[in-house]
Amino acid sequence: MAKGLVVILSGASSVGKGAIRHKLLEDKDMNLFFSISETTRPMKEGEVDGVDYYFVSHKAFADSVKNRELLEYTEFNGYYYGTPKAQVEFLTNKGKNVLIEVEAQGVGPIKLNIPDALAFFVMPTSFEELEKQINEIYKDDEASISRRLNKARMDMEIAPLFRNIVYNDDADKAFEQIKKVVMAELEKRRDE
Repeated sequence: MAKGLVVILSGASSVGKGAIRHKLLEDKDMNLFFSISETTRPMKEGEVDGVDYYFVSHKAFADSVKNRELLEYTEFNGYYYGTPKAQVEFLTNKGKNVLIEVEAQGVGPIKLNIPDALAFFVMPTSFEELEKQINEIYKDDEASISRRLNKARMDMEIAPLFRNIVYNDDADKAFEQIKKVVMAELEKRRDE
């Protein structure tokens, strides 16, 4: 049985990765399974442990890092987020294709472990448009707006390192661009 493909979705804060992720996961042709991240942040209303995230203590997260159980991890707003290695390996070893959504700096560590992973960076049409979106979403929280804008600037500086950059002026078009690359890779793997 052929190993499954790993698809990495990254991009600046509030660029619309969630809408694209939804479309990717619903697509039957790619048959993607979502990699659920671990986090130390508290569960928000409506979230489900083991569906949205694995909610863990700081100690449990530190143990995962120490034991090299995460493909990558990062800190944002005082909370830690990471991609469990065992989950991705289990799915890909069963021939399943896996979608991982991570911050831009998390792509490098994943690619070191899984060199043939396909990585996509979702870009806004302009920084001004992204700034407008962030201001609309976090309108009552100036500190959060400032943090997210600064992080978006840094993430967008990393974007040229990605082979696949997708501009999100339309989630359907962005999805189609990603699907085209993923399907070509899956076809190539079938022919090998």
